[in-house]
Amino acid sequence: MQTADSSARTGPREREPARELPLWRELFTGYDWLLLRASAVWFGVGVPGGDGSAVITIPGFLGTDLYLTDLNRWLRRIGYAPYPSAMGRNADCPNLLQMRLFRTIERAHRETGRRVHLVGHSLGGVIARSAAAQRPDLVASVTTLGAPFRGIRSHPVVVRTRDVIRKVVFGRPSAQFLPSDCYTGHCTCAFVEALDFFPPGVREQAVFTRGDGVVDWRMCITGDETKDREVLGTHIGLAFNPFAYRLIAEFLSAERPS
Repeated sequence: MQTADSSARTGPREREPARELPLWRELFTGYDWLLLRASAVWFGVGVPGGDGSAVITIPGFLGTDLYLTDLNRWLRRIGYAPYPSAMGRNADCPNLLQMRLFRTIERAHRETGRRVHLVGHSLGGVIARSAAAQRPDLVASVTTLGAPFRGIRSHPVVVRTRDVIRKVVFGRPSAQFLPSDCYTGHCTCAFVEALDFFPPGVREQAVFTRGDGVVDWRMCITGDETKDREVLGTHIGLAFNPFAYRLIAEFLSAERPS
């Protein structure tokens, strides 16, 4: 596992032990949702406007594009062209999910004529970073929201759920085509291998919260203070967090894609 000041390898190459995290804090997710709707940010007030660029939103583990509807609506409201990932439920081999994401990236790039931005929540952020490493010619930036791209260190409940999903994945007829280490940090598929390096031509921002009750927030940062941005809130609530939304708007407007 890399240290905080390492800049080369960033992938979860080793499986970390389950960690006792304050999962109870996730009960306050509803507060994040309500706070968003009470904020000026939700209405696009006081945040930089967009330039019509494509922003692809990627759901976290077990989630679908549906729970990111608010984020997509807000992105459109401030002037961007939001694209749901179209991956389906994030409960499959990440390499297969990423292949579906590539189709959305290619479509968004073709329709807007510009490199696209990726915003990924939790595991969706890990997928976003891998996709950017493989297709930096199509991706302008990546924003991760509580994404454990430095290592797999989650609450025991999450770990057990992941193991159940892995059994389901390997119970399908198509599993014969999957690497034996699929759904682990030891897999050698394109998805995992691409996590070793982040392309220098793609801008990145890692949004995290120390109140994260699902994954260890230390696994969600780059170690570069200019790229790591802390907010108050919950892990699940990062998808509805007004402070995170403001950071997204400011980051996207800081440098327009070529």
